[in-house]
Amino acid sequence: MIFEMGILSARRVGVLLAVFWIGALCYFWLPDAIKYISKSDTEKSVEEDNFSLDQTLHVCIASDHKTLGGMIALINSIIINTNSEVKFHLIVDSQSVDRVTIWIKSTKLRYIDFEVKAFPEEWVDGKIKIRAGRKELASPLNYARYYLPRLFPDINDRIVYIDDDCIVQGDIKFLYHMHIRPGHWAAFSEDCEGVNKRLSRLSNVYAEFIDFKNANVKKLNMKPSACSFNTGVFVTDLRLWDKNNITQQLEYWMELNTKEEVYGNEKGGGGSQPPMMIVFYNKYTNIESLWHVRHLGLSAGTTYNKGLLENRAKLIHWNGPFKPWGRVAQHSSIWDKYFIPEPSGQFKVVRRAV
Repeated sequence: MIFEMGILSARRVGVLLAVFWIGALCYFWLPDAIKYISKSDTEKSVEEDNFSLDQTLHVCIASDHKTLGGMIALINSIIINTNSEVKFHLIVDSQSVDRVTIWIKSTKLRYIDFEVKAFPEEWVDGKIKIRAGRKELASPLNYARYYLPRLFPDINDRIVYIDDDCIVQGDIKFLYHMHIRPGHWAAFSEDCEGVNKRLSRLSNVYAEFIDFKNANVKKLNMKPSACSFNTGVFVTDLRLWDKNNITQQLEYWMELNTKEEVYGNEKGGGGSQPPMMIVFYNKYTNIESLWHVRHLGLSAGTTYNKGLLENRAKLIHWNGPFKPWGRVAQHSSIWDKYFIPEPSGQFKVVRRAV
């Protein structure tokens, strides 16, 4: 009898150890899988905060004449996947105002609520300096996100900003109404968790984007090892933005960078991201990972499982040089489902020969 009890105890210990190791492997190697099982954190937060889900949602997209097709596809993806009232605030270069207006009014998008504004490029004259990396990041439209209250003074509420190389497959109301912690000015997606961390070419820390040898940066007491975040998708309240003079703070770091190196020679490069990382340091809430699955534009080769992108990802982002309308973009079939051709045929979608 004692021998049998010993065997049973050993079996129990073996089962417990097996369960422990399986759980540990899931935690360390499949962090996203746990999230997929239940409703996303972003969706839960809407219910917890008890927002009114029937209000108009404000969404901002910026695009220049080279990327207008991305703006159109993104708009279409948002309206297809929500029943909420959405007001689109579109920022383009001066030569594209009539073009995008005709594109919208000549297609099935004619019924959407939208406004189009030309970005005054003189606002950033002499303030942009790209030292290394992708020179297209010097496009004035890349900095339009800095000026949302000035561009849309009548919005005294939240707004969601989304880059034009994205597709939204979830209901945008959940992102719009996500919980932002008290004392925070916005919500961004951190680069130190889940699948987005594993696919990034960087270490996902501030030191990859900002020169910590700079005397003015040192005064801020930021940690070089702090987790970086992506500025291509964010949620903010324009009242807080205005109250905290965020535009002026961003401009300060832009202008300083033209005189001395604050950012640009690091692995993360320059562009509009480093000033936002400085200004919003410790002032942002993290967006749940499925609401910003990114890095699809970093390479031509596939980096994600198609099932994840088609069935689980709420927002997909082709950040990087390989855009979804380009010849060698990965998973471009997802983007193609939402693209509406330009009536004039001016915007060309390029696909590799089969």
